[in-house]
Amino acid sequence: MRIIRYVEGNGQPHSGVLADGTVYELVGGWENPSAGRRRAAEADIQLLNPCTPGIIICAGGNYRSQLAELGKPVPNEPPIFLKGINTLAGPGDAILHPRELDRLEYEGELAVVLGRTARNVRAADYRDYVLGYTCANDVTASNWRADGQWTRAKSLDTFCPMGPWIETAISGESLRLQTRLNSETVQDCQTSDMVFGVGELLEWITRWITLQPGDVLLTASPAGVGQMKPGDTVEVEVAGIGVLTNTVAWRT
Repeated sequence: MRIIRYVEGNGQPHSGVLADGTVYELVGGWENPSAGRRRAAEADIQLLNPCTPGIIICAGGNYRSQLAELGKPVPNEPPIFLKGINTLAGPGDAILHPRELDRLEYEGELAVVLGRTARNVRAADYRDYVLGYTCANDVTASNWRADGQWTRAKSLDTFCPMGPWIETAISGESLRLQTRLNSETVQDCQTSDMVFGVGELLEWITRWITLQPGDVLLTASPAGVGQMKPGDTVEVEVAGIGVLTNTVAWRT
């Protein structure tokens, strides 16, 4: 099932189910979603970021390929940080590049969307808590991270594009993740390269933090993180989900 957020014309945002070019009402909520009555044709809507989380929690340094690229050891525990919800952007939205920033980087990632309240989750049971998966770009102001101020570097407006939808019918263990910059492939990896899988991440995080339906976990980025500039087009593709496409523009 593909769960979306969308607007039709000048209307209000809605959640829905997209199937065969038709948008249906989402019934049953996050815990038991299903398709209801027909609402619109896909051609008549604009996709938004697919959920409105209360928290975006992120793993860092979680791909062996990136750790090897950077010459860093494999961590014993997953490094975790937060992004503000002001960072959310949807398919087709512009990623805004501050004029005073020297280097803005893409980080293509698999995002996990929670479907149930999650506290003290056991890794083996994580699927019971996951609604589905989507594509994300953990945009980073890299030179603002050098002084340890990760919140500033990670949480500017538009620094977390997600989409195009939440796919509920896949598992996150072994999916091909690719990032393309102006049609050139710059990241290409399997999610099986993660040091800590989705279950292990949720077990670790929910020891301390209770996650709610609609909250998002970003699972980190593989090797190949690089710079993007105004005028660039960035695509993040996860097999079985789809392609998230955004352009980069100057922040005014």
